[in-house]
Amino acid sequence: MNPNEVRELVAFNAWANHKVLERAELLSIVQFTKPMGSSFSSVRDTLAHIYGVEWVWLERLQGRSPRSLPEASEFEEIKGLRERWEELEKRMGKYVSELSQTVLDEEVDYQTLSFGASRNPRWQMIQHMVNHGSYHRGQVVTLLRQLGAQAVGTDLITFYRERRAARPT
Repeated sequence: MNPNEVRELVAFNAWANHKVLERAELLSIVQFTKPMGSSFSSVRDTLAHIYGVEWVWLERLQGRSPRSLPEASEFEEIKGLRERWEELEKRMGKYVSELSQTVLDEEVDYQTLSFGASRNPRWQMIQHMVNHGSYHRGQVVTLLRQLGAQAVGTDLITFYRERRAARPT
């Protein structure tokens, strides 16, 4: 992957996160935190997991290896989660805006949360982070439907279509 492709993937990831957060903001606190029996208990817990994993990957990309994810219970309301995520998104945007091909291809040593030491090129780490988010956003969409809320499309092709439609002709 080259730096422009990475920047585009990270922009897609932020766009998709915003789409899901906008829908989740329409939930009541009870719906937001309701145990639903998915990979993570609730919409809140699933979104907090996505956020936490993005934070961990950005830390790893910068040479640090956090030992744990933020606790979902830190986010009693979606507003607090959104605020933290927006800050993380700014940090990620700045980070990828400065990447060169050499840095992207460089392998980074890091500690996983459960499986010990690992090593990957930065471009694989970023690609994985975006793929991970897509997987869990799909779960959030299912949870939203189960709660009777309107679902939202976060497919990559939808991102491309919206960007193309927004360009001046």
